[in-house]
Amino acid sequence: MRFIVNILAIIGLIAVIGAGVGYSKVNGMLLESGISINDIKSLTSELDPKAMEMYANFAKKFMVDKDPGDAMVWKFPVDEDVSVDDVKDSLKSLATDRDFLFVGESPFYKQVEAVTGKPYRHISFLSFCDARVGVLMAEYNYAYTAFMPCRIAVIEDKQGKLWLYSMNLDLMIYGGKELPPELKAGAIKVRDTILAIMEGASHGEF
Repeated sequence: MRFIVNILAIIGLIAVIGAGVGYSKVNGMLLESGISINDIKSLTSELDPKAMEMYANFAKKFMVDKDPGDAMVWKFPVDEDVSVDDVKDSLKSLATDRDFLFVGESPFYKQVEAVTGKPYRHISFLSFCDARVGVLMAEYNYAYTAFMPCRIAVIEDKQGKLWLYSMNLDLMIYGGKELPPELKAGAIKVRDTILAIMEGASHGEF
């Protein structure tokens, strides 16, 4: 939660600095968290040009539900006439068309049923990978392998409606210092591919 508070404080501070007001008050609040305005100014000058826009969008989403989970994902409602099997087949087909390799499915609902002995609504995780971009990520920073492979969750909610969820990659792409050009271009391509296949599959496209 402190991470979220600090992000919101930083975003608010940028607005304050831009307006030229409230410097002392905001600086005092940040110092309590071990952060100074000079630290923020230095930090923002080193970040990706779209970093503050990304953090502002994160803050807007967070303020709606007060839940970092909702702020950190993309989600698409699936059309009512699209079945679970259709939406999964659609994801695989659209990924293949874009050279985005399907590497496996984890049927979470089956694991729940095996453990509890009771039926459970559909929740499964489909994994995809672009090996070329994956290599660039791994060579740049091993921590980025935590984002691999890319996963799309197919969720049936308590009302029986289907949804698609995936991790918002903007934090990885824009949230820190600017990535090397080749890696950034590849990461943006993967980002755009995930969004495209999620949107298409939500309508049952092939």
